[in-house]
Amino acid sequence: MSFKKKLSLYMAIITTMMVVPSIAFAQAANAAANKFDASGMMGLGAGIAIGIAALGGTLGQGRATSAALEGIARQPSAAARIQTPMILGLALIESLVLFAFVIAFFLQQKIELGG
Repeated sequence: MSFKKKLSLYMAIITTMMVVPSIAFAQAANAAANKFDASGMMGLGAGIAIGIAALGGTLGQGRATSAALEGIARQPSAAARIQTPMILGLALIESLVLFAFVIAFFLQQKIELGG
C-alpha cells in the first residue's frame, strides 16, 4: 500500500472519529429523550450480549473438546487425566454464557418495568 493510500485511509479514519461522536450530541438541549430509545437500546444490548456470549462459548467449548480429544487420541492412557480438567473447563466456559444470559434477562426485566 502506497504512502498516499495509507495517508488517505488514516485521514478518513480520523475524520470519522471526530464527526461521529458529535452526532450523538446533536440533540437539542431542551428536547426530552424518548424513553423508548433507551428501552430499544437495552433490548438490542441484551440480544447482542447473549448472542456474542453464546458464540464465544460455543467456539471455546469446541476448541477445548477438540484439543482434549486430540490429546486422548495421541495418548489413550492419559484419558482420565485429560478428561477431568476438560470437563471443569467446559463448565467454566458454560458459566460465562449463563452469566451473559442472566445479564440479558435483567436488562429485559428493566425494559418491561419501564426503565
